[in-house]
Amino acid sequence: MTWWRALKKTGRSGLAVERRRLEPLVALRGAAGLAIVIGLSLTLFGPAVAASSAFGAFQAAIATFQRSWRPRPELALASGTSLALSTFLGYLTGSHLLLFLALLALWTFLAGLSWAAGPTIGLIATSNVAIMLVTITLPTSVAAAAGHAAMMVVGGALQAALVIVFPVRRWGAHRDALADALAAEADYARRLRHDPVAPFDPVPLMTARAAAHITPRQARTRPAELHGARGVAERIRPVLASLADPALGVPADGPERDRVRELLAATGTILDAAARAIRHGDPVDLSPSAIATFRTPDTGAVLSGPPQRAARRLATLLRDVVEVAGGTSADETPAPAAGKQPTKANLVRPGLTALVPAALRAMRQELKRRHTAVTRHALRVTTVAVAGYILGTYLPLGHPYWAPMASVMVMRPDFSQTYTRAVGRFAGTLVGVTLATALVQLTHPDTHLSAALAVASAGLMYLLMRTGQIAAQACVAAYVVFLLGMGGEQWTQTVPERVVLTLIGGLLAMAAYASYPAWETPRLRTRLADWLTAEGRYAAAVADHYADPAGTSCPDVRETLLAARDARAAWQEALAKAEHEPVRHRGLSRAAAAEAEEALAQFGRVAMLLEAHLPDRGTPPVPAAADLATALRTATEQGAKAVRERRVPRWDRVHDVLTAWAPEDTPARIVRRGATLLRKALTDLSEALDTTPPPMLVDGATTPRRQGDTPPRT
Repeated sequence: MTWWRALKKTGRSGLAVERRRLEPLVALRGAAGLAIVIGLSLTLFGPAVAASSAFGAFQAAIATFQRSWRPRPELALASGTSLALSTFLGYLTGSHLLLFLALLALWTFLAGLSWAAGPTIGLIATSNVAIMLVTITLPTSVAAAAGHAAMMVVGGALQAALVIVFPVRRWGAHRDALADALAAEADYARRLRHDPVAPFDPVPLMTARAAAHITPRQARTRPAELHGARGVAERIRPVLASLADPALGVPADGPERDRVRELLAATGTILDAAARAIRHGDPVDLSPSAIATFRTPDTGAVLSGPPQRAARRLATLLRDVVEVAGGTSADETPAPAAGKQPTKANLVRPGLTALVPAALRAMRQELKRRHTAVTRHALRVTTVAVAGYILGTYLPLGHPYWAPMASVMVMRPDFSQTYTRAVGRFAGTLVGVTLATALVQLTHPDTHLSAALAVASAGLMYLLMRTGQIAAQACVAAYVVFLLGMGGEQWTQTVPERVVLTLIGGLLAMAAYASYPAWETPRLRTRLADWLTAEGRYAAAVADHYADPAGTSCPDVRETLLAARDARAAWQEALAKAEHEPVRHRGLSRAAAAEAEEALAQFGRVAMLLEAHLPDRGTPPVPAAADLATALRTATEQGAKAVRERRVPRWDRVHDVLTAWAPEDTPARIVRRGATLLRKALTDLSEALDTTPPPMLVDGATTPRRQGDTPPRT
């Protein structure tokens, strides 16, 4: 992609307004906390302290809006406390330019590194640095700075208290995550009716698993419908795929396929009903026709062998989901609960005190690796913040903090977000200060009216913050104009300087990323190699369980599956970032990336189908599966190395194992058929990565490759 196209795309994204579900009660709660803090500060201490405390409460409320499965009251308290500390230290060094620049550089660098601990912590730390640049100008003495810092802590504590006292959908995000996972599987079941090899995006299941990590205190109050359903949903997906796939299931046409389509349609209906019940906390309202589909004896008469076992297992899993989601009686559920598996223990999430060492370890790991995207971001944002403050100090505009504040707020570790936010922030600032200035000119507000307008602007920002950059930044700009007006500054002292310096700050941020980028495009081969290695370990773990059904010395299939999902998510995230980067591909074109992704997704899907038919403990072992597991593990590791080195991987060991495989009984036939499909997917991967043109014949035609041929070594 050229720079011009990249700038056009990011510019449109920054100016876009998206339709999102609004949360007016949450926005009202945040605005109410802000109003209480401003009112108390105005009454007890005056406008200057009120402005400082308002920034603390404003930022603490924003922290409660972040997508986090952790207790949000603690996030608000941590945000207010960290802002108070930053403000106090900033005021102590503010009178000495060099000393303050050193503190600014240290604080900004740590905020940049904090993105390694997650986007929530990174955003809170970044916002604290940006707001600190404003709040250090408000106190007039050390004692006043301490008082301002104390009121910021009070603002954060008040927002935390409001979250506890007035919870709005306390488990709403967790309910939505689990319901989205069940709804995604319902949609998957319906798509399998028409496309037996339809793809499935595991992101909803990964999100539901992240939401299921809870603290011991949360486990005592978690609603019953959120306990256990995720684990059952995880087991439904491979059963659906194995039931629909013609390779290991029923034929593509005939009465068996018609019966499978009926079962898949009923599954979608039942899972949708469970998703609605979990999302709203209501009893499950099941369709009688869907229940009848699973209760009819025709299934046993039409289906046989592995498809029949998959249908029985699917019925059992659906009953478990309905029971967890709030089913009322046994005669309303799809099938008897024989063979129900025990629920696993809770996924324990550490508390806030345990998060600090984990965040420090993540930041230290980023420093060791040096040239990662987060480390480069920390260096970029530090340089730009210091340069912007120096530039703002020596320009004859006043308010030198606007330029570095804008730079810090728009810069992110990736190209697309940085440029999108830069465009959105400038456009939003222009709109916000224009509207706020017009309102000031019309009403000439006093201190209390300015405070009320500031609270209204903040409430609008809380309400619209997820709809796009331009809407949120317009509200923020108006909020700052009214808040500083409450402190006694005229609009002529803030608006012109802010518009010019915001533009300068955005340009500095964009220039910094262009000068010292962290492109994802050159890392695509590494991400693909990591995904290949993870999928190879997953398939090998499944094959090991066929070789040893008791599984006494086999790797954990579940752990390897989760690792493969994480590697796939990392690849897709990198691919999405690379799509908007103005960089030519380096050894992996977009077409090759798409074909390689399709091949690896098929490889993982076949491994999942084999997992759906894992033998019971008393089943006779398949000795050849042990050789297959070793070959898969070794070949994918060597293939990953070849991908990183821009060579076409070879799969000779997998070919040799399949060639030497002798015909055996039913379990062996299933795993051998799966192994053949795995080899086909690996061959497709090599063909996708082989960019060498085929040899020309005498008449000018090209020699086509035979299906299954391995590309030559390069």
